[in-house]
Amino acid sequence: MPTFTYPRLLLAALLPLAAACDHDVTPDLYPTQVTFTQAGLYPEGSQYDNQSRRFLVSSQTAGRIGQVDLDGNYTAFADDASLVSTIGLNLDVPRSRLLAAVSDPGYNTARTSATTKGKLAGLASFNRSTGALLSYVSLGSLRPAYAGHFANDIAVDNLGNAYVTDSYAPLIYKVDTQGTATVFLENAALGAPAGTFGLNGIVYHPDGYLLVAKSDEGALLKVPINNPSGFSKVTATGLNLSGDDGLQLYDNQTLLVACNAQGQVYRLTSADGFGSVSRTGSFATGAVYPTTLPLLGTTSYVLYSHLDALQKMQSPAVSQFALARVQF
Repeated sequence: MPTFTYPRLLLAALLPLAAACDHDVTPDLYPTQVTFTQAGLYPEGSQYDNQSRRFLVSSQTAGRIGQVDLDGNYTAFADDASLVSTIGLNLDVPRSRLLAAVSDPGYNTARTSATTKGKLAGLASFNRSTGALLSYVSLGSLRPAYAGHFANDIAVDNLGNAYVTDSYAPLIYKVDTQGTATVFLENAALGAPAGTFGLNGIVYHPDGYLLVAKSDEGALLKVPINNPSGFSKVTATGLNLSGDDGLQLYDNQTLLVACNAQGQVYRLTSADGFGSVSRTGSFATGAVYPTTLPLLGTTSYVLYSHLDALQKMQSPAVSQFALARVQF
């Protein structure tokens, strides 16, 4: 159970007021940690929906998308046979939809197959309120010549275009609001050695570019929307970002980065439009394999996924997962 003890109805009434607080204030109303029990779920993606006051979480083993209230109660939110494994999530509030990256690392024994294992990249869209499937778009089929595909994370620009990273191929896809999928960026420099993850977390900056984590290098990339081939590596002198995964653009100068193998969340600040960054804070999670970073009001959380246990096929499977408040 979470460490928060106020009655949930009182919390629900006061959260919108707390969300208006300054970024430097961590509202005491927010739970320090929300723990939920779901044996062997292994979520990777997470978002917070302020409208329904719930976290949304994906699952590598079940495929379905779940919802977790602030008392730590888990229930199913959306499911479909096409969801082999759900990875990154993006709650597109202006268009009232939840986007999910769909892949097949082979852990969902009920849905994996020889034709999809390590080769699947898709984007599913769901109604934000009902969880009804709105669309499913195949992405990996745009470039079938690559040996592997793995749709990992999603960013959405202010026009509703979705950008999806592929961790197994040197690709970023683009899906417009009509569901038309194209290859947004393809470059051999974006690849990674076989068996490792390359492109990973991705966020959209309102100044017109994407920030992308490249896990195998511990690098951050800046990709202009209007000139994707002109991408560049963000200078991060003296910083160890190995295993960088989920990203959260906290404000226009501040980026949070979850580095799962390190058990750390770093706060990076830029004074030059993310040409370079410096570290201005860190939060140690411990050995819980932190992945993604949902935002509750103005308070950042990080998902403790324990995906390392899944990768090692640990038995018994992990049964408790958590969303912890990031405190620098």
